[in-house]
Amino acid sequence: MTGTLDRVTDFALNLSAHEMPDSAKEAAALMMLDTMGILIASGPMEAGVIARDTAALLYASTDAAFSVPMMFDGRLVSTAGAAYAAATQIDNLDGHDGYNPTKGHIGVVVLPALVSLGAHCPDLSGPEALAAVVTGYEIAGRAGLSLHASVNDYHTSGAWNALGVVAMAARMRGYTPEQFRQALGIAEYHGPRSQMMREIANPTMLHDGSGWGAMVGISSAILAERGFTGAPAITIEDADVASFWDDLGQFWQVEHQYVKPYPICRWAHAAIDGVRAVMMENDLAHDQIRSIHINSFHEAACLYAGMPDTTSQAQYSLPFAVAVQAIHGRIGVEHISGSGLSDPAVAELVSRIHVLEDARHSARFPQGRWADVILKSTDGRVFESGDTHARGGPEAPLSRGDVIAKYTEFAAPVVGSDRADAIRAAILGWVEPTSRLSDLMSLVFDP
Repeated sequence: MTGTLDRVTDFALNLSAHEMPDSAKEAAALMMLDTMGILIASGPMEAGVIARDTAALLYASTDAAFSVPMMFDGRLVSTAGAAYAAATQIDNLDGHDGYNPTKGHIGVVVLPALVSLGAHCPDLSGPEALAAVVTGYEIAGRAGLSLHASVNDYHTSGAWNALGVVAMAARMRGYTPEQFRQALGIAEYHGPRSQMMREIANPTMLHDGSGWGAMVGISSAILAERGFTGAPAITIEDADVASFWDDLGQFWQVEHQYVKPYPICRWAHAAIDGVRAVMMENDLAHDQIRSIHINSFHEAACLYAGMPDTTSQAQYSLPFAVAVQAIHGRIGVEHISGSGLSDPAVAELVSRIHVLEDARHSARFPQGRWADVILKSTDGRVFESGDTHARGGPEAPLSRGDVIAKYTEFAAPVVGSDRADAIRAAILGWVEPTSRLSDLMSLVFDP
């Protein structure tokens, strides 16, 4: 094995919860809570319903050791099927966490993997559950950096977050180093190297490929467990990518994820925040806006430009998101689905929003998500936001209270306040040594 693989293996299989910083575990619990809120809110949406129905049709198991109820559904499917359904569901409400340098998302597969695998780990302590979460984030994030640096195309998160799922499975199921190595190679080979910019140009339910990333990760782990081979994973073992793994166990990526204030593609957030700030600072109402001019980075300028027909288009539309924020003062699930897609006031404002690429902002992507906004009022005044970075990441983090409030806003309308509060207490309680992962299970498996 290479030195890098030795380091990755020792980290994933042997680093105990008490050897990980408390700050990393606390961040992991908060990310799981945030992701759980998106999972719950996305349950009634069409993509989630289709994904769960498909898992029930195609991805069941005849072996009780590999069967698990789908979250907030209850139907038994395979471990891989449950992870696929939940990750696909989360992926189709674009409000989950992400990591700027990878241009993608990790928690979207970590939560489904944790619950699907954890259903068969009844004695796993809360801190050890969080250690598995941290492992998923740290391996997936570096695999993403490695992949993006070693290929020319920009692939969806499913292409690399599958390796994080493998690391979680190997840790939770007690793999040998050789089983872990083979599973990583299988997952890297079969990970869905889907082209993200195709989805940006034509938004659909495909989103970021993470449903397949979750399924590939767990399937690869079980294949390796039974003797299937696939090593090496070149995103880990190739000498040219070693630098991406040098800080493993020293720099904790899980502490540097962003949390989205809005269920909209992160690329649109800087523009949304710029308009929000200008309106708040100058006490402007939406009916005082004559036009909005937005300068942002190339990828943001490529987002869907018109009035959306589907929730997928809405979540990838910068002008639509800005208009919703300007008119309603927030962006909720109700605004990006159903009747929200045909709001006449939003449609009228969208026609007066103009987006252009600015080389200054493009040069700072993907490390940053920048925009500047020029808003002209109906009485002839001109307001400029200046360069604005999207809120929610390390540059302008949401507070712990903000993240908890966001979770409640998304979860409580679907499952009720009492159940939402109990889920919150269970997840945030995993930092306590006496807690158990199983404390959560009865709260999430019932429909």
